[in-house]
Amino acid sequence: MKIGFDNAEYLRRQSEKILERIQGFSKLYLEFGGKLFDDYHAARVLPGFEMNGKVRLLQTLKDKTEIIFCINASDIERNKIRADLGITYDLDLLRLIDSLRSLSLTVSSIVITQFTDQPAAAVFANKLKMRGEKVYLHRPT
Repeated sequence: MKIGFDNAEYLRRQSEKILERIQGFSKLYLEFGGKLFDDYHAARVLPGFEMNGKVRLLQTLKDKTEIIFCINASDIERNKIRADLGITYDLDLLRLIDSLRSLSLTVSSIVITQFTDQPAAAVFANKLKMRGEKVYLHRPT
């Protein structure tokens, strides 16, 4: 198979650009789209892309980062399933938190977005709090 994506170059350039951007702010927020772990789709369409490349990027910056997860309350309420793993989004979030912390990455808080008192989302928020997580509820205005 021909390599079409240089993962080492990606990590070098992304880290460099992120560090440049950090210099201009007291705090910089970055949004990561797609999957942090096991990004089979990206690896399939970009030969050479490392499935866990985003996590490796975060590891190179771990002394300067904290991770904030956002999860939609309606996805929790509907028991939305992550198709590739066959688990619900809320269970996947717990898995991600544990996986990232096992790599010494800081997960500082979880935001449950579009919260309008959905019962399952409220239960999940309490479950997170019982685990010692900082949880914020985003209520649409």
